[in-house]
Amino acid sequence: MARENYPADFNTAQSGLQPAPTTIASAATIMPTQKFTRITGTVPITKIVPVDPGGYCELTFIFSTAYATAFNTGVATQGGIGVAYDSVLNRPIDLCYDPRTGLWYPKAVV
Repeated sequence: MARENYPADFNTAQSGLQPAPTTIASAATIMPTQKFTRITGTVPITKIVPVDPGGYCELTFIFSTAYATAFNTGVATQGGIGVAYDSVLNRPIDLCYDPRTGLWYPKAVV
């Protein structure tokens, strides 16, 4: 039975009661079901369906392939990407959803 958008699955602190991290294929629009998700493929992601469009949220992704414009801007609607990002193989990247702008922002990469 799917537990789509179960709030505890998006908490920073996870227990053994949460499902293991999932893997999804990259696509123009993706809908993660947990805070931590592995991404396969090389299709630029232009929209991420927010867990709660009216609330702040953070996600962590790990890409199985390094490619340019993993997150691509251009969709200025709810769930769009605020800043473009090139993926790095096996490097986690956190994104923050700002409900005021309706956009996702990658955290600074050092």
